Amino acid sequence: MAHTIDLANHQMVGLTRASLAALRAALVRDAGPAAATYLQEAGYAGGEALFASFSAWLSDQGEGAPEDLDVQAFERHASEYFRDAGWGTLAIGTLREAVATLDSPDWGEADPASALDHPACHLTTGMFADFFGRIADHPVAVLEVECRSAGDSRCRFLIGSADIMGQVYDEMGRGTAYPAAVAEVGG
Repeated sequence: MAHTIDLANHQMVGLTRASLAALRAALVRDAGPAAATYLQEAGYAGGEALFASFSAWLSDQGEGAPEDLDVQAFERHASEYFRDAGWGTLAIGTLREAVATLDSPDWGEADPASALDHPACHLTTGMFADFFGRIADHPVAVLEVECRSAGDSRCRFLIGSADIMGQVYDEMGRGTAYPAAVAEVGG
């Protein structure tokens, strides 16, 4: 069941996917690799308002605070919320009990037409770091390891502690595929 989100009252604005793709392309063109950092910072800056919006949306649905939901209810409601907000659907899971996964076959930041050579949902990684850090009640790091902008069938984000995600990132930098990198650090 689709629910409406009053964007103005939730401190949000509607933005077309084409506008977001054009913004990313312009930043990459003009700022090179620094574009990823700019987008991540912008996403992180919006995380607090996004979490407040999600909390208000849950309240409008007759639910309690996000941190009070059990895992299944949180997954269901988070997926509904992000879909209703125009971002796309999410499936929440885990990988080797070491990191959480967020998978989406239709994530709004991804632009399959861009045919990039690496994951590029940078705004989302920053946004998720703040949003899910509030659920976890401690800072988390987010790494996109599959992306529709890079030709993958889904966008996949890994979420974990900064230490674990740093180790995964380092292993991937040495050429290890992300499932093996997670297995290496997660035991």
